[in-house]
Amino acid sequence: MNPLKVIIYDCDGVLFESHQANLAYYNRIFSAFGYPQISDPLSAEAHICHTASSPVVLAKLMAVPDVAPALQFAQGIDYRDFIHLMSESAGLKASLTRLADNFTLAVATNRGNSMHEILEYFALGHFFKRVVTSRDVKSPKPAPDMLLLAARNLGVLPHSCLFVGDSELDQQAAAAGDIPFIAYGDRLVTGTRVGTHTELADILLNSTGVLSY
Repeated sequence: MNPLKVIIYDCDGVLFESHQANLAYYNRIFSAFGYPQISDPLSAEAHICHTASSPVVLAKLMAVPDVAPALQFAQGIDYRDFIHLMSESAGLKASLTRLADNFTLAVATNRGNSMHEILEYFALGHFFKRVVTSRDVKSPKPAPDMLLLAARNLGVLPHSCLFVGDSELDQQAAAAGDIPFIAYGDRLVTGTRVGTHTELADILLNSTGVLSY
């Protein structure tokens, strides 16, 4: 078994709480095209907005003739208008500080260009050696493409990576790429789970800072 060298994080629901920001972003698009707003954050539509890439979200929630114009409209939206609605997950920065001394950290997210703006806003970009988004691959999650790209660019084998995600798409992408997976939060009920970033760091490190997972 290869030793763990790289920890790859999903963004939404793992690094940040972003439901409110994502719904505000997509509701701006829906409003511009005469669609009703999504107001229930627990709805199936809201879950799609929170986990899938924009092309997939719009293809699922809009009529076919509206998808291409909506994607073009979305390119003109500055996601920085919504970042203030996001919040950093509890214990994140302290956990990243601990883990960055022992592992290479990366991000793999179905977000597009907004990921870099978000990391800059929260001053977390220096922790991550590679950030892979839906713009970097042909197929976003649940395809394993972005996880495999992160591993390849960092010069490690997939088995030397661990993916931390919170959705079915994350779990499926990890399985398809043969990459070990830990579920963050309580959305997924199977496999290894952690409830906090502090717990994740404790699992991956023993008291001397040596890998124990």
